[in-house]
Amino acid sequence: MKILLTGASSFSGMWFAEKLAARGAKVVAPLRGTPENYSGVRGKRVERLRQIADIVPDCSFGDEKFMALVKAAPFDALCHHAAHVADYRSMDFDVVGAVAANTRNLRFVLEALGKNGLKAVIATGSVFEQDEGAGNAPMRAFSPYGLSKGLTWQVIKYWCVILGLPLGKFVIANPFGPYEEPRFGAFLVNTWRKGETAEVRTPRYLRDNIHVDLLALAYAGFVGECVEKREGRRFGPCGYVETQGAFAQRVAAELKDRLGLACDVRLGVQTDFSEPLARINTDIIDPAAYGWSEAAAWDAMAEYYLQS
Repeated sequence: MKILLTGASSFSGMWFAEKLAARGAKVVAPLRGTPENYSGVRGKRVERLRQIADIVPDCSFGDEKFMALVKAAPFDALCHHAAHVADYRSMDFDVVGAVAANTRNLRFVLEALGKNGLKAVIATGSVFEQDEGAGNAPMRAFSPYGLSKGLTWQVIKYWCVILGLPLGKFVIANPFGPYEEPRFGAFLVNTWRKGETAEVRTPRYLRDNIHVDLLALAYAGFVGECVEKREGRRFGPCGYVETQGAFAQRVAAELKDRLGLACDVRLGVQTDFSEPLARINTDIIDPAAYGWSEAAAWDAMAEYYLQS
């Protein structure tokens, strides 16, 4: 199975590439830049990526080099994981520009891949999108970035229907684990490593946090299913469905002894309710079916931070 995976330098993207390769897939990973130009945690991810994937540098979705790539060789699946994320937390996020970048020359990309025998398209979605997952009404996008993800999906869906290409949607909630950007999980550990108490300012939000390696195992299995059956479906695997306060306490309990740190947590009084109160994925999965060990995942997370 030969996979064209965009967005492979991202946190979840690197893990997706690793689990796909572990299943025997040949992964081709176009990157916007060159490996030498990536730094920090993304640079570390690219170094891992180089061990298990064929990297195509300076190759953005839909540009001239990307078009040459999809015309030159057959792929079994297009796994479109890349997305424009610059200033994704900002209310000034460029929604229209993001959708344009995410879908640049999409029709021609899909036509070229289809002519070469493409079996499936797998688009990555997010519970941050409008009308995704489960939660309290209205099911609005979390942010302009979330809005851009939902609109990107609509464009991909339109062209796949027009061109008769099987389309699957893999919906991500909140992955955490090794090689994470400074988001919630990394914030907790880095605060504890400084000997400080981690304050959770939004403890009442109900969210869905999932170990990134389990998420990636589910993703690799889903891609294999879509290719084998030549059909797609929506799939959004659940992790720990609980409040952010409860999740922070879970992480502390699991990592306290593993890290040898106090891992103190303080739940603040939440006053910011700018995001939806509840948003979670809806597909319950059996981790044992993927050969996954929860204890081993916590061990790996601790080991990563002990060595970094």
